[in-house]
Amino acid sequence: MIALAVVPVVVATLLIGARGVAAMRTTSDFLVASRRISPTFNAAAVSGEYLSAASFLGVAGLVVKGGVGALWYPVGFTAGYLLMLTLVAAPLRRTGALTVPDFAEARLGSATLRRLCAVIVLVIGCLYLVPQFTAAGHVLTLVSGTPYWVGVVVAGAAVSVTLALGGMRAATYVQAFQFVLKLVLFIVPAVWLLVAVGPQVRGEALNPVEFTQFPRDTVVDFTVDTRLSLAEPVTVRIDGEPPVTLPPGQHTAAAGERWEFPAGAAVPRVDGAEVPGSTRWERPLLDAGPTADGSDGHALLATGSVLMATALGTMGLPHILIRFHTSPDGRSARRTAAITVGLLGAFYLFPGVYGLLGAVLLPELYLSGATDTVVVALPSRVDPGWQGDLFTALLTAGAFAAFLATSLGLLLAVSGAVAHDLIPATLRRLRLTSLAAATVVVLLALPAAQVDVGALVTSAFAVAASTFCPLLVLGIWWRRLTAQGAQVGMLVGLVSSAGVMAAGLVAGLEPGVPALLLAQPALWSVPLAFATMVAVSLRGEPPSGATSAMLRLHLDESRPVPTRSRS
Repeated sequence: MIALAVVPVVVATLLIGARGVAAMRTTSDFLVASRRISPTFNAAAVSGEYLSAASFLGVAGLVVKGGVGALWYPVGFTAGYLLMLTLVAAPLRRTGALTVPDFAEARLGSATLRRLCAVIVLVIGCLYLVPQFTAAGHVLTLVSGTPYWVGVVVAGAAVSVTLALGGMRAATYVQAFQFVLKLVLFIVPAVWLLVAVGPQVRGEALNPVEFTQFPRDTVVDFTVDTRLSLAEPVTVRIDGEPPVTLPPGQHTAAAGERWEFPAGAAVPRVDGAEVPGSTRWERPLLDAGPTADGSDGHALLATGSVLMATALGTMGLPHILIRFHTSPDGRSARRTAAITVGLLGAFYLFPGVYGLLGAVLLPELYLSGATDTVVVALPSRVDPGWQGDLFTALLTAGAFAAFLATSLGLLLAVSGAVAHDLIPATLRRLRLTSLAAATVVVLLALPAAQVDVGALVTSAFAVAASTFCPLLVLGIWWRRLTAQGAQVGMLVGLVSSAGVMAAGLVAGLEPGVPALLLAQPALWSVPLAFATMVAVSLRGEPPSGATSAMLRLHLDESRPVPTRSRS
């Protein structure tokens, strides 16, 4: 019955989105809503679009899995908007472009660069869209037992139909509504949880005790193949079979297996995850993985790389950048970014509440690999009765709203890249492209049930930071940038981020600096992309219209240009 909470969200998405149908007549209507969205309404839509599965579920899950250092993620997410407000928002709107590839061609006069940008939009879009759909499948499975594919297909169908019907205007209405919905459905259950758990649990959340023994008979459903380390013999029941005693050493729990641990049993260690409540878990830095000598590793390096990716990556996310093109002028775009900072700041006060409570009440999730579900699993653990079911339903609805709102913006950016930047666009083709793109992403998400939502979204930020961030910053603030410099720099950024992360997965290196720099490359890939663009550009000449393009970017278009009197 809890799954029925998703139905009103999906229906509301389709009905609200239908308001955009009557106003959709041109490509500009589809992509940028004819540039008539007010700053406050636009900021609500941007916030709704930005608060994805990684924000609604992933941050709390990362706290349970890796410790309080995961709270650096929302710091980076929000800081990115301060940088966007300062460096990008108003000048980008003044170009009059419809998409990021549009900006690249308008600024540097290269059709080849435009096509390269469109390809990078597709890469970022896939990296970001797939975890949205997989999270939708997992949440529905958790709360209702439906097959994983049901949530994936429902999410894909809802966003593609809404976008095909109403374009950007439909997406704006839906995202603004869903931001308010997410804010209410995230904050109200958090307050209820804090009241319901009582002072003892609240004290344990602030002063956690290391999770070394199971306090009760505990069932762990493993979602991925997991290597467990036992320091002492442990008796478990696997998939309902008679109990067996596992000796100390390494053991593997296969994906899909159910292990039942008796109360008082020692908790196994998991490779790549911190034990909730341990000293390393409480450290206010991101985990960099264990080292051979047992030291704390390179936590400062890991934290800096994630902050680089999230803060600078925000400036390069195509579905966020296209949103500023909907503003009437540059000043409105800047106001949109400023209001967004406040709205995101209010939301990000609460993921830590869910993460800290989850580490106390559901610490076994760190074993199963299902930490992304901690938000929707907490209410039923606190109250197995009707109140728990009610707040689980509310959080499920809010989580699904997060998937749909972010997926709408991403799908719009992907559709624009295909049917506007790569091939000549018509309104009909844009609509059909949105349906086709959603189908492709659904097909990619169906076999990706074991994907780590937070990790894949972070990789999208790393790619955006290494490609579009240098293009935008240098394109807006440096007149000497050339088309060749931008192309080479973006290719270097793409290879040193997406290519290197893929190579790291294949290589399977042991934890250490090399593995860290491959898994989280933003700390070096972003400076490398900037340096490459500058070095190659200095060897050439800027486009002939560079000066006039820079004037257009930085002159306030809302003020009349003074004219000299001829008398």
